[in-house]
Amino acid sequence: MPNTPEPGTPESGHEEEPWLSSNEVAKLWPVRKDWLPGVARRADVRVRSFGGASRGTWGAEPTFYSFHPGDVRRAAPAIAKGHVDIPSDWRTDTPDGRRAEFWGALIARVASTLFIAAVLGGLLLILGTVIFLLTVE
Repeated sequence: MPNTPEPGTPESGHEEEPWLSSNEVAKLWPVRKDWLPGVARRADVRVRSFGGASRGTWGAEPTFYSFHPGDVRRAAPAIAKGHVDIPSDWRTDTPDGRRAEFWGALIARVASTLFIAAVLGGLLLILGTVIFLLTVE
């Protein structure tokens, strides 16, 4: 695209508009939040990322992204009209995307509920063991 700057182009010093967060971009684009950085790369939108440092065996820190506001606005009509090649399960306006979003949310809720149940069960087991040991002579 002719209006797209090269990835290494430095930012102008007089830029006043703050870069957009993932939440703000998700409101403008019909794309699932998890896939915003991938769609931004496909649409030639400049992206800054921070975080994601390794924690060794504990995994990595979360990675946060911010998007150039002018590039986001320029790419929004092309994304909405389907001119940018995006898999259908990345989008929020397709049946595949809505299905993937539904199942992702359902699995997260079920996993959270099972984790809380396991923690409460463990606490009750420990409490019952302590009470049993205190009452037995």
